[in-house]
Amino acid sequence: MLNFEEDISPTPQPFRAHAPAPSMPAADIDEAAKSRRVRVEDKRIINGSADVNQLVPFKYKWAWEKYLNGCANHWMPQEINMSRDIATWKDPNGLSDDERLLVKRNLGFFVTADSLAANNIVLGTYRHITAPECRQYLLRQAFEEAIHTHAYQYIVESLGLDEGEIFNAYHEVESIRNKDEFLMPFIDILTNPEFKTGTPENDQKLLRSLIVFACIMEGLFFYVGFVQILALGRQNKMTGAAEQYQYILRDESMHCNFGIDLINQIKMENPHLWTPEFRKEISGLMQKGVELEYRYAEDTMPRGVLGLNAAQFKEYLRFIANRRCQQIGLDELYAGATNPFPWMSEMMDLKKEKNFFETRVTEYQTGGALSWD
Repeated sequence: MLNFEEDISPTPQPFRAHAPAPSMPAADIDEAAKSRRVRVEDKRIINGSADVNQLVPFKYKWAWEKYLNGCANHWMPQEINMSRDIATWKDPNGLSDDERLLVKRNLGFFVTADSLAANNIVLGTYRHITAPECRQYLLRQAFEEAIHTHAYQYIVESLGLDEGEIFNAYHEVESIRNKDEFLMPFIDILTNPEFKTGTPENDQKLLRSLIVFACIMEGLFFYVGFVQILALGRQNKMTGAAEQYQYILRDESMHCNFGIDLINQIKMENPHLWTPEFRKEISGLMQKGVELEYRYAEDTMPRGVLGLNAAQFKEYLRFIANRRCQQIGLDELYAGATNPFPWMSEMMDLKKEKNFFETRVTEYQTGGALSWD
């Protein structure tokens, strides 16, 4: 274990006007005011000394661009027609028992997962990030997590599912509970009001939590569910739910990419955090994430369904884990892993004119601009 000196991290300070003495000459007042203006070189992702209330001058333009792109991709669940899904669900022959289990298990995980992500942002990550551009994106991301939770609730309500069963799945279904229990310690670190950055040890704790949420939760734990529901949509089943999952996948892909950019920027500004011991620990967490998500795949499709089986997901999760490791500068964990679902790349493509389910345009700017086919 590394031995670091204890220190107290700088806490972002609210804006306070600095009124100069009345007797100060006008020229001196101007110079004094200018000396307090935010300088780009004072901005840092964590432990920055610049005023967090001043968005400009921009230093992290990539964060601002992601914020603008997130705003441009705005959508709401009620815009999506669920009538075909309702008819399919009510039809005794509309879905097999295995397909129904798959849908309910998916919703059981996702209805609370995005709430965990939102709480982690609002109560934890946001207060430790000192770059206003990044904070701006985090606010947008938190809103999108709320939209995702809304979407899952909208599907549950539309299908007339047992809300108690679905919303308590993270307590009652082992494969879901295990994933959430893996995540909770990393949430607890950041949301603890006593936790402060500013020491190498605590800065590593923050970096570790950011990696867990960007690369494992949003970058790995969501992907079995995405493949399963989108595979239903590709077979013209549950197309309303699948369309919502496609929009959520698009959002989550951007969340994951923002998180990876954030992680890499912290590494660049704080290279002393990226120790061999730390890298080894992160690789171990990634392997644990693959194991937990594979158990979830087995639980949701014990006999195989939709032409999918758990063995395919083992390969897919290894492929994704390799990709996440490469994105943050770690070595591959699973040599030769390949992608058995290449069509998922198309699902994430923001440039498509229409989605797979032929229900409406997906490249849009605002809800009022949406049109149904």
